[in-house]
Amino acid sequence: MRAIRQHAPGGTAGLRYEEIETLQPGPGEALVRVHAAAITRDELEWTADRLPATPSFELSGVVAEVGAEVSDVVVGEPVYALLDFDREGAAAEYALVQAALLAPKPSTTTHVESAAIPLAALSAWQGLFDKGGLTECQRVLIHGAAGGVGHLAVQLARSRGARVIATVSTANIAPVRRLGVDQVIDHTVERFEDLVEPVDLVFDTAGGERLERSAAVVRPGGRLVSVAEEPVQTEGIAALYFVVEPNRRQLIEIARLVDDGKLRPTIDEVFPLAEARAAFERSLGDGRRGKIVVRVVEE
Repeated sequence: MRAIRQHAPGGTAGLRYEEIETLQPGPGEALVRVHAAAITRDELEWTADRLPATPSFELSGVVAEVGAEVSDVVVGEPVYALLDFDREGAAAEYALVQAALLAPKPSTTTHVESAAIPLAALSAWQGLFDKGGLTECQRVLIHGAAGGVGHLAVQLARSRGARVIATVSTANIAPVRRLGVDQVIDHTVERFEDLVEPVDLVFDTAGGERLERSAAVVRPGGRLVSVAEEPVQTEGIAALYFVVEPNRRQLIEIARLVDDGKLRPTIDEVFPLAEARAAFERSLGDGRRGKIVVRVVEE
């Protein structure tokens, strides 16, 4: 099969498009014919200790073969997933995946759109609900609400009936307002702590100065959750940083929201597998709006 392989750490220079052996699924595994795979900024740093490696940890495709002891999926089923970060990725014609991580693909999206969902949507879900405990009618401030995780966090929070306040840059005010937020703040010209009444949760996807100042708007007993960096511990609130984990059950719920029209990913640009190096270069550049996706099979 053809695959993108990372042979050296430190940027895109070590990426090669080459022929490798197609693996066979073992017990509990499924071989997925990859139709599309999504890219996360800086992910080429994650595999530096186990090169050569295949990058990209989000996929959408069709189950081609299953190993023993697999009952969650069947051959021919369209699926999507976030893969384990310590295994081979999905920038290839086929990917070997733990079957327990595969969820039925949303029926209303293409494979390219579906591949753009898992990491960002699971990050948002786990940050808002698992770590942040967000419930109906609570108030949440989302930093970086136009970003890959942030724009899905806005939609997920609204699906739970929460009141959503968002910080964005000037260029992203209109797109985020179209998502239906209750309040939009341009962090480049305004201090959010001067404009925001106390919130139950701050969900941070940006880090830096905004995160450092966020405790000031969290009510006593509230929560401050970041996927960007470790927040400063502040008396009276729960503050934590976390790394997203694969979760089939949550992806099933996310697919339902997608099919109900309550959640939609934004895609910046799509590249063919043979041009994956250019896709990774794009992911490292500025001015992106949405996910970078590698198309493996034309739809």
